[in-house]
Amino acid sequence: MGAVYSQLSITERRKIERWRHAKVPVDEMARVLKRCRSMIFRELKRNHFSDECMPKCDGYYGTVAQLIAADRRARQRKLIKYPKLRSRVIERIKNGWTPEQIGNRMIHEGARQRVCQETTYRHIYSKESQRDDLWWYLPTHRVARRPRRTRRRREPKFHRDVSILFRPDDVAHRCQFGHWEADLMLFKQKLGQTNVTSLVERVSRFTVILKNPNKRTKPVMGKIMEAIRDLPLSARKSITIDRGTKFVSWPHLRAEIGTQTWFCDPSSLWQKGTVENTNRRLRRWLPRKRDIRRCTDHDMKVICNRLNNTPRKCLGWRTPAEVFREKMMEEMR
Repeated sequence: MGAVYSQLSITERRKIERWRHAKVPVDEMARVLKRCRSMIFRELKRNHFSDECMPKCDGYYGTVAQLIAADRRARQRKLIKYPKLRSRVIERIKNGWTPEQIGNRMIHEGARQRVCQETTYRHIYSKESQRDDLWWYLPTHRVARRPRRTRRRREPKFHRDVSILFRPDDVAHRCQFGHWEADLMLFKQKLGQTNVTSLVERVSRFTVILKNPNKRTKPVMGKIMEAIRDLPLSARKSITIDRGTKFVSWPHLRAEIGTQTWFCDPSSLWQKGTVENTNRRLRRWLPRKRDIRRCTDHDMKVICNRLNNTPRKCLGWRTPAEVFREKMMEEMR
């Protein structure tokens, strides 16, 4: 496995300066610094100081080399390198847009050149934009950016009256049909943010799986509502979910399709054990290392059919699909 590349530090550059004046061979510099000899040659060439007015000062100086390298990196930053893109971003900042809104709007517009919110924040608080005071146009008006360790997401707020503690006993004891559990199945990070929502009806263990492009709450909750909207209200009385940010849009579930939402206690995934057990079964076909991006909706349906048409001991060796149809017929009478 190759060594991790990193920029030369100011200490290393000062050592190179002293060794250069002492005419130490480049190979020896590289050996002591544990760097590639080509990197030292490149450093001496790219960060060499020269001035027509002061020809006697031509040479390599560690401090000057550090400033030249820093200036080069700054000029190659996206918002420094592309003036038109920078102008468009600054215009939107001054119109009251947040960096998040700017970045996602560019994605929505399909812009060929675009920036993420982190790049925009870095530009706002960089030395190059100090004169513009772009920080003043942000909602918080912070002169300096907060340290990374203090930038934590606030936990989503859930009303106490939707706690699982207030869920009726009939739901907990599986005495009523139409109560569901939901969860998100995640995959390896290098495969992207694509994930799968698993929905399980508690009595029949009937399962529906939905593919999501990311973990944002609106598309996740939108897919859930779309999946169960056409069922009679008696077949979608409630959904029990955890307190993750992907479910923070839970009020829309009740307002738009009339389905009650219940939330597990923090770090109590056993309170929705039906969907957790189902996820373990689904991992047979959807292991964490699988590239879920290549799975189509048809693939999702095939996996659902396999699971729903497999006999279950807890159902007296009937299949979830058979029990679900039976309960639906009872509700429709």
